[in-house]
Amino acid sequence: MASHAALSTLVARTRHAIAVDVGGTGMKAALVSGTPDGVAPVEQRRRPTRPGGDAVVEDVVALVDELRAVAGPPVEAVGLVVPGIVDEAAGTGVYSANLGWRDHPFRAAVEAATGLPTAFGHDVRAGGLAELRLGSARDLTDAVIMPIGTGIAAALVLGGRVSPAPGEVGHVDVGHGDPCGCGQRGCVEARASSAAIARRYAERANRQVSGAAEVARLLEAGDPDAAVVWEEAVDALARGILLVAALLGPEAVVLGGGLALAGPLLTDPLGERLDELITFQRRPELRSAALGDEAGCLGAALLAIDMLEDR
Repeated sequence: MASHAALSTLVARTRHAIAVDVGGTGMKAALVSGTPDGVAPVEQRRRPTRPGGDAVVEDVVALVDELRAVAGPPVEAVGLVVPGIVDEAAGTGVYSANLGWRDHPFRAAVEAATGLPTAFGHDVRAGGLAELRLGSARDLTDAVIMPIGTGIAAALVLGGRVSPAPGEVGHVDVGHGDPCGCGQRGCVEARASSAAIARRYAERANRQVSGAAEVARLLEAGDPDAAVVWEEAVDALARGILLVAALLGPEAVVLGGGLALAGPLLTDPLGERLDELITFQRRPELRSAALGDEAGCLGAALLAIDMLEDR
């Protein structure tokens, strides 16, 4: 006889939603169909992100209207995720320094404009949800899913669920003393984010680079300045992971974002540095994220489907 879980999977109703992931520079939107256990994009759109809460809502609504017009089955909900500090329960974007909003009522505004129920969440936590259900964290109960891009944040998976905790691993003090844009000193992000690596190489070598990927190429070519910057970034990242290991003891750290595309060039020295630093802490496995820059949008879709299932 089939198990209850298997029967639940067999009879799960396919839902249809529009997911929107608002990034610091661009928005990704997708018409999706699926269940809580799996979603697939049917049609996708992208556009640049304009600063300001009102502008973001206007563009989200335009994307929803555009995708709704090409949908076959009726769209049942919207899933919207944004960066910065968010209050999921209230449906508000509490604060975004980069995009210039404070206490913006995103969920209410999108629901009013579209007439569709809207699930609202944080972009990194939504990406973590997608990796947990669909990607590299599927077999994990306790994990840290850490995209490394312009900044560094993390989704904390505790007891098989994504925690609402802020997960701001990028802003823990690991002792190097350099200033961070947040106003503190010593932050992981000030040395280990993709933006910091590119900036610090340019300052050290007196040469502009297009990003951390170019620094990685220079490292492989034997550039001594790239080697110093990379080593310091790896040390800061290892110390941040060590702190998380001491507090939470995750089974694995899933590395995503642009920097993770460096693969073994990042994970090999990071693993070695972790081994050097760890004393009593549980040594987390290092994994690469599976979903790339689609994670946030897929996570937004899962939030929308979960909301529909809970009604």
